[in-house]
Amino acid sequence: MDTEYCNKLAVQAVNDEQAFSELYTIFFPRVYNFIFGRVKDPTVTDDIVSLAWEKMFRNLADYDPSRAAFSTWFMRIALNVMTDYYRRPQHKQETRWEDFFDPADEHEPTPEGRVLEEEGKADILRALDDLPERERRVVALKYWSDMGNQEIADLLDLKPNHVGVILHRALGKLKQIMEEKENN
Repeated sequence: MDTEYCNKLAVQAVNDEQAFSELYTIFFPRVYNFIFGRVKDPTVTDDIVSLAWEKMFRNLADYDPSRAAFSTWFMRIALNVMTDYYRRPQHKQETRWEDFFDPADEHEPTPEGRVLEEEGKADILRALDDLPERERRVVALKYWSDMGNQEIADLLDLKPNHVGVILHRALGKLKQIMEEKENN
């Protein structure tokens, strides 16, 4: 993902519907996957993602590329919207593993393959829940939102090499958790 191109596109999108449409095409999967990886409920994910896009659109004219990459700025909005969503008393987060799916997957597996795939995804999501919050967040941003270490570092106020260390440790812990669950 070319950061400069996305930054320019965001500036253009204030007055250019085509530029906004392109931003949407680029960033919708990243934001959706990040939020879904955290809430694990498609309905709640849809609500939060819609609110994040709405808030981003309302504030797009205030975006300043000299202060942050658009991806960092927008993911921070999405993260804040998700946090605000769960601060409301009427929204209690529930984990519904059976609802997990990959919205980007265009290939429909056989029923047997789907069951095995769903079980594997559920195992990974359960294992992710065993990680500390910061490690879960870094893994979600890296693999579900397709962000680079620099973008993650900017978003979470870390150094890029620290993101790499956190990611390395998290993946090692995930491997260990999955092996322990496999052996039990």
